[in-house]
Amino acid sequence: MDNLSIIGTNSSPEVHFSTDGKLSVAGRSLPEDVALFFTPLEEWMMALEADEVLFDINLEYFNSSSSKKILDLLKILDANTKVRRIDIIWHYEEGDDDCLESGQIFEELLMRSSFKYIEYAEAA
Repeated sequence: MDNLSIIGTNSSPEVHFSTDGKLSVAGRSLPEDVALFFTPLEEWMMALEADEVLFDINLEYFNSSSSKKILDLLKILDANTKVRRIDIIWHYEEGDDDCLESGQIFEELLMRSSFKYIEYAEAA
């Protein structure tokens, strides 16, 4: 299994998935074909074997179809028995209650994942 890296665009996030368990998704997520973008990430997540995973999610914006796929990714990770510990770092902009609530809803729907929320200052 190889690391997975995808360069971000104006409509799709930057992705860095490392076989050592360090995962990150950052930027904006509103790809035209959500399934096409997220399917390789889901397949990679299913194959991951790691003692500990640290998944850093720092999305300044994601649309509703991306939200569903992000939840799918998290559920796949949560159900992966080849991963022992899962820590999710959920970044959200100051005042962006919708983003914070999305993370909290995802946390409630998962069984094994531990969430930490990090608020950052609103962009000028």
